[in-house]
Amino acid sequence: MSRELLRAWELRYGLLRPSRTAGGFRLYTTSDENRVHRMTQLIAGGLSAAEAARQAAAVDDTEAAVPPSAVEDLADRLRTALDRFDGPAAHGALDLLLASVSLDVVLADVVIPYLRDLGDRWAAGRASVALEHFASHLLRGRLVALARDWGAGDGPSVLLACLPGEAHDIGLVIFGLLVARRGWRVTFLGADTPLDTLEASVRTLRPTLTVLAAIEPGRFAAQAEAIRAIAALTKTAIAGIADEQAITHLGARPLRGDIVEAAASLTP
Repeated sequence: MSRELLRAWELRYGLLRPSRTAGGFRLYTTSDENRVHRMTQLIAGGLSAAEAARQAAAVDDTEAAVPPSAVEDLADRLRTALDRFDGPAAHGALDLLLASVSLDVVLADVVIPYLRDLGDRWAAGRASVALEHFASHLLRGRLVALARDWGAGDGPSVLLACLPGEAHDIGLVIFGLLVARRGWRVTFLGADTPLDTLEASVRTLRPTLTVLAAIEPGRFAAQAEAIRAIAALTKTAIAGIADEQAITHLGARPLRGDIVEAAASLTP
């Protein structure tokens, strides 16, 4: 079912009754799913959408939605485990989160806020380098495991890479997971990608779009002409740099907003 149709049935007929996470994602129940199946069957049998919705809405609610408070509790459990260097407990919390809500919710409402907070604490001297490395490594490993099939399908293709010198690619991994769930086929080159390698990959793969991640403005400026050459070969977007004028001057486009917003805005 398309998201648009599900939302239409929710708003027009009251068929679905999802709760919402803090990030605005809908949390559906098994009963919501049952009503969708029932309405689809009734429409296939010749009923109008309105009548099918009326009959499908009679399906009893047998399971409550995952409440946002439960997601918050699991997020707190994950944070506590990571801050204590407790790998097994952190994996257990992630397992429960992934079993309870969608990957989009886990990324937007749990993983990204934790990483942002960890970065702020590290910058303020309230988190050690050891904790930053431990937590990032554990989370990145789990996310990469979820990315195993992100290159499958027949949707538009996107090539993801960090500019030379950019050692942290977990944000790009999250971005890749989000766009893969929106139908993109992902090829991931990762951190510190040499630009000659990137150019060769573009010429071989001919992606619909290439996304380059750059955190340090100095590294972006140092590679300006190479980026211009890439942008001449393929549609190119830059993530992580705020200087939109400099990006467009090179023939690329800026990806605005946070990771979730940038992924949602991506179009071929």
